[in-house]
Amino acid sequence: MAIDKLFKDEATEEKGERARMASFIGAMAIADLVKTTLGPKGMDKILQSTGRGHSVTVTNDGATILKSLHIDNPAAKVLVDISKVQDDEVGDGTTSVVVLAGELLREAEKLVNAKIHPMTIIAGFRMASECARNVLEQKVVDNKQDAEKFRSDLMNIARTTLSSKILSQDKEHFAKLAVDAVMRLKGSTNLEAIQIIKKPGGSLKDSFLDEGFILDKKIGVGQPKRIENAKILVANTAMDTDKVKIYGARVRVDSMAKVADLEAAEKEKMREKVQKIISHGINCFVNRQLIYNFPEELFADAGILAIEHADFDGIERLGLVTGGEIASTFDNPESVKLGHCKLIEEIMIGEDKLIHFSGVAMGQACTIVLRGASPHVLDEAERSLHDALCVLSQTVNDSRVLLGGGWPEMVMAKAVDELAKKTPGKRSHAIEAFTRALLAIPTTIADNAGLDSAELIAQLRAEHHKDKSNAGIDVISGSVGDMSELGISESFKVKQAVLLSATEATEMILRVDEIITCAPRRREGM
Repeated sequence: MAIDKLFKDEATEEKGERARMASFIGAMAIADLVKTTLGPKGMDKILQSTGRGHSVTVTNDGATILKSLHIDNPAAKVLVDISKVQDDEVGDGTTSVVVLAGELLREAEKLVNAKIHPMTIIAGFRMASECARNVLEQKVVDNKQDAEKFRSDLMNIARTTLSSKILSQDKEHFAKLAVDAVMRLKGSTNLEAIQIIKKPGGSLKDSFLDEGFILDKKIGVGQPKRIENAKILVANTAMDTDKVKIYGARVRVDSMAKVADLEAAEKEKMREKVQKIISHGINCFVNRQLIYNFPEELFADAGILAIEHADFDGIERLGLVTGGEIASTFDNPESVKLGHCKLIEEIMIGEDKLIHFSGVAMGQACTIVLRGASPHVLDEAERSLHDALCVLSQTVNDSRVLLGGGWPEMVMAKAVDELAKKTPGKRSHAIEAFTRALLAIPTTIADNAGLDSAELIAQLRAEHHKDKSNAGIDVISGSVGDMSELGISESFKVKQAVLLSATEATEMILRVDEIITCAPRRREGM
């Protein structure tokens, strides 16, 4: 007896060919969407939210664009996820990974239409990606031992990463900022110690790196504006109970004098709390919550700088860089770990006053202050700089470096093509398809710059058939150039992550032969 219906009314299923088509089309559409943002001449996208205020984001960062999209197609979601992981892991290559995965699926679609089984295609792709990775590993340069050369490698990587972003005009300036900041970390990949502050006004060129920590707050009235050898207590505690809050408490009294007594008791309680805090032997108190006038007065009388409403991000980072811990009870002064720094002073950036902590316990800490024409420019500048910092901090750990500008893809394509010629059977078709997909990245870089990609890729391929060629696409002059002379470098870790993530995502989507969409949940009372 045949079963007529297995699923609920509104559930849908697509099988075999149709399911595969839906997966391919969704993933390729996503790849085509971000394709135009790839490379130094990539364009930006405006993302407008439908929420309150219709906030606008202008960006060409692949991960940011894809994160903001609400997508229905399940295969497209896989590509969005690999781009997110690429962003979290290595920071850069978020667009490349999606473009490569999209191209692999485009090639796979042709092979499936030619009646080659998906498992055969997957086996071919696996062989090709292994071969491509091995050839890249042989071509890497590692200058970790030579500090001078390693720094110039880092500068080249920073310039290359920034050249496709909004900061490309001042990439020299920002590459230096990013390299200086990362070199201070001394091999740690904890970017928490690098704080980025955005201040509208001035131009992007006015951005600078400051050694130490800057807190975006003002110093209160009547408090010391400068403290040397500061002992800092970082706290998250309520300092706003020095008057009776009528809303929260119901107190029955028979005369106004009793209310005054209650207020006095509240004040006394607050005075005791302040005394406990002062007894820690501190001269700077930073609180996450409000500090009312009365306790602020008491702190000022004791010559202590009290900073209120330092947002959670601020106090977390301040605790980290000064070596203190966030406290919320003050009965045991000996168990509280205080933060230390050499100097606290008030500084001006543009129109705003900020508090500057220098000589902090964690020597790696620094602050990058970004200036720019508008909040949109600053947001995009922060994203670009964050990408560069991520890539650099990863490169300091894994110091293997490759040339950029489509050179790695050409090297991989050449090796994979040779593998295809040696491989018998249908798998060789899949390996050849992998070569074509790899060439899509230099092709897209050339297309986005308005160059003749077919001509350039043909020239590049001819160049790469010579031994030890450094040829890649020089977008500025619009021809084939020597990447090592132009100083265009990329991190091996980024390229490896792009290659492996794209191949794995493609493999996952290729295995699909059925898509089942659940019936939506019914609302009560409908």
